[in-house]
Amino acid sequence: QVQLVESGGGLVQAGGSLRLSCAASERTFSVNAMGWFRQTPGKEREFVAAISWSGGTTYYAGSVMGRFTVSRDNAKNTVHLQMGSLKPEDTAVYYCAAHRTTAQGMGVMTPRLVDYWGQGTQVTVSS
Repeated sequence: QVQLVESGGGLVQAGGSLRLSCAASERTFSVNAMGWFRQTPGKEREFVAAISWSGGTTYYAGSVMGRFTVSRDNAKNTVHLQMGSLKPEDTAVYYCAAHRTTAQGMGVMTPRLVDYWGQGTQVTVSS
């Protein structure tokens, strides 16, 4: 059972930057892609970004393309989400995710089918 632990959330002003990190408890071959989803009250969890285990393939939601960058450090079983040009509408709880699919596959899959989730970290962007 892979455990994911997020860190790095917080409060930031619009236009600012924030970096989220997610540490996986182990490397397992049942996991290929790691990524991020976000959720606001009353809405379904939505995909943000994903990266393949090799780090060679990334996939982004259109709403964050060009502003967010996903990366990973395999030596530390860690994935990062660098968020820039933040907007109030980026305010959400951000969840780390891991699944056996590809990065693009994580972007189009039904969130409830994701194999592993972190506990979530709050990101608040003030206007």
